[in-house]
Amino acid sequence: MPKRYIKSLKNTGISPYIWSVFSILPFYFIFESSSNNEIIVGILLTIAFFIAYRFAFISKGWSVYLWTCILIGISITMTILFHYVYFAFYIAYFNGNIKDRFAFITLYIVHLVSTTVSINYNVVLQEQLFLKQIPFIIIIWISVILLPFNIYNRKKQGQLEEQLQDANKRISELVKHEERQRIARDLHDTLGQKLSLIGLKSDLARRLIYKDPEQARAELKDVQQTARTALNEVRKMVSQMRGIKLKEEIIHVKQILEAAQIHLVVEQDGPLTNVSLFIENILSMCIKEAVNNVVKHSNASSCHITIKQLWNEIVITVQDNGVGIVTDDAFTKGHGLQGMKERLEFVNGRLEIITQEGTTIIIKVPNVIKQPDKEELT
Repeated sequence: MPKRYIKSLKNTGISPYIWSVFSILPFYFIFESSSNNEIIVGILLTIAFFIAYRFAFISKGWSVYLWTCILIGISITMTILFHYVYFAFYIAYFNGNIKDRFAFITLYIVHLVSTTVSINYNVVLQEQLFLKQIPFIIIIWISVILLPFNIYNRKKQGQLEEQLQDANKRISELVKHEERQRIARDLHDTLGQKLSLIGLKSDLARRLIYKDPEQARAELKDVQQTARTALNEVRKMVSQMRGIKLKEEIIHVKQILEAAQIHLVVEQDGPLTNVSLFIENILSMCIKEAVNNVVKHSNASSCHITIKQLWNEIVITVQDNGVGIVTDDAFTKGHGLQGMKERLEFVNGRLEIITQEGTTIIIKVPNVIKQPDKEELT
């Protein structure tokens, strides 16, 4: 029980005590009055205020104006009759919780003007009980000015954070959906065709096993080779599903270009920091596709890769000194650029192609800071 109390105290701070004092305080001012009728009126006004305050919080539409005006009227009456101005703090807190901007501004102005008028009225009358509270009254008046905007902006920020969390959840679901579609396409392109070919050749070998044993052996050899190729492609696809880091992909790219006798130069200021594995995986696939284009289509003798992490984005440039490609038709001629473009658009990235003294492919991705895991924060 004590632990639960301490935890609750950490979450709420001293706010419950402040509200408790403000709730008891009006009775002190009420009983300072010498008239029994005034005491009864003060008690009824205090009870009415808290009832109206409750209804104001659960009201919607035009009733918000009604209950707020009742609260302001009671607050002004208590200020003039009993010199108790602290109900204005309650109303300032309520105004900050109004969601509609027009209603917030309207009731904020009405409350500020009415509170200022009632305070000045008591100052003009030179009421001693009121003048003794001047430092606290100034604090309340400042609270009436600042507190509603503070609460209103904090509520708006909370709503934006909730919307951001919902957007992140939707993005996460879209990522999963896109990954499922990619896996389905890869399985269809790799296993589907290869298994169909294995089935056809196996059926052909079964028919030829007695008629033409030599041809049957050749078909079975093709079946074996196709099966091995399919297995290698499945292993490669599984490794891609695990996520490829940029550093690993650069090593793989070097091996590919060395085998193609293309000189490679890599410039990178340092390793990428605070970048999610998902973004690294997309960048790695894009670099791989760009290098495959260099090997297959460019007839280049050198390739230059530059990796820069700026404050707002990650920029990767793949440049070769080959024959270049036609940018108007590049996305429809099997260069893999359409797939690169779709992957980058999925993470708000961009793909640019420059064909001047070879081909330059520029990959840009927003530099989104990776959020730490919950386990790291505790």
